[in-house]
Amino acid sequence: MEPTERAVLETRRFSDLGADIDLGTLPEEEKEDLGVELAKLEDEISTLRHALIAKEKHLVEIKQKMGITPLNEIKHNLSKGWQDMQTFEIYKKTQETLNTTGQKASAALNNVSSTLSKKLGEMKNSPMFKSFEERVETTVSSLKCKVGVPAHSSGSFEDVLNSTVNASVQESTAGNHPNEDFGVF
Repeated sequence: MEPTERAVLETRRFSDLGADIDLGTLPEEEKEDLGVELAKLEDEISTLRHALIAKEKHLVEIKQKMGITPLNEIKHNLSKGWQDMQTFEIYKKTQETLNTTGQKASAALNNVSSTLSKKLGEMKNSPMFKSFEERVETTVSSLKCKVGVPAHSSGSFEDVLNSTVNASVQESTAGNHPNEDFGVF
């Protein structure tokens, strides 16, 4: 196609936009030049779009051959983003603040813990606690006597349970007659 034919086609393309476009008081020659330039720019943009699409397809093919998947790219982007974020000043300040807060909270908890330990130790030596402890020991001793636990036993839950089972077995065997249990005819 000759340059003049192309210019005519481009001008027609521009004229296809509509007759209601007001180009003001521009001379006809300048209107035609602008129309030709507009058509050229549209063609260049179209060509660049096609070239970009072709390059993107080629890029995808190369990535597929290399085994780079979209998931790998996302992982890489997240990792890179995290590394970038860690370099920001606000991240560093926030991290320092959280570390300081954590250290202060830890010190406060240690202080509370030691204070509680001290208070519990004081409370254990108080007359009221000793009175309570004696009442509990008396109650446990009376329960042992009722259940039949020997006085020398350690008084663990397992000992009390075993003696209760033994006492129950002895009571049931003492009152039963063998013939009644088996229903001898």
